[in-house]
Amino acid sequence: MMFTLSPEQTDLAAVLHDFLGAGRTDLASLGMDEVSDPVDLVVVFEEIGHHSVAGPLIETLAVVPALLAGARAWPEAEAGAGTGVGAGEPGGTWSVAFPPLVPHAPEADRYLLADGTTLHHASPTTTELQSVDPARRLVDLSPGEVIATDAPTEHAFNLGVLTASAQLLGLGRAMLEMTTEYVKTRHQFGKPIGQFQAVKHHLANVLIGLELARPLVHGAAVTLTTRDISAAKVATSDAAWQSARTALQVHGAIGYTAEHDLSRYLLQTRALRTAWGSPSMHRARVLEAL
Repeated sequence: MMFTLSPEQTDLAAVLHDFLGAGRTDLASLGMDEVSDPVDLVVVFEEIGHHSVAGPLIETLAVVPALLAGARAWPEAEAGAGTGVGAGEPGGTWSVAFPPLVPHAPEADRYLLADGTTLHHASPTTTELQSVDPARRLVDLSPGEVIATDAPTEHAFNLGVLTASAQLLGLGRAMLEMTTEYVKTRHQFGKPIGQFQAVKHHLANVLIGLELARPLVHGAAVTLTTRDISAAKVATSDAAWQSARTALQVHGAIGYTAEHDLSRYLLQTRALRTAWGSPSMHRARVLEAL
């Protein structure tokens, strides 16, 4: 089965690419806080990954809207695809924890805590947590008021996994593009290193991994089954990790310094690879579904 984006989705990706490429991150001004279709969310989050945009965007734009829209006890004025706020606006970010799979939440303005199908308001504790990505600070949550007992937590969690997969796909794509440009300008033995067969093979393997992962992500956005979503997360985690390792190997130590753009992509990839469930956890979910 082939998955091809519609002209509208292709245009969405192009508009978002130009918007983020101009250094803008106020996604609500483009109406991104109103996007709810899973395939459209995949398009959006691949570009978010492609431009390495920081912040709890998976939670704000995908997970929390799904939770609140499906929680009947939540006040109508605050439910729905727009959670009353938009990403990029002052006070406009949300985060959520799903213990034990997602025990902590990225730092945000407002928090929710899911306990089974029960949804709580939550507040961060004073516990300081370490994160491999300094731009993705984590907090431990203390549950507060119960706001729903029938929240669609499984669907919301899967949506988080799906959008994280799309973001990893974008990160891997960006690192491949960055590395491809670099091998054209770095010279060894009097010629660009991109002319060496071994370097070409490494880049080709990265491209193959990303291209094989992409239809899994789009297919999972269509079926929304646990098996397909977990398979997409495994594939994109492996593909983005291979892209990161190859990029660092080609760039050398300079690629890991804070002064180089590549370091931001490396850290985000390392964090998202295990966020929303580790590859081993998702392999187990695929096995259980067979």
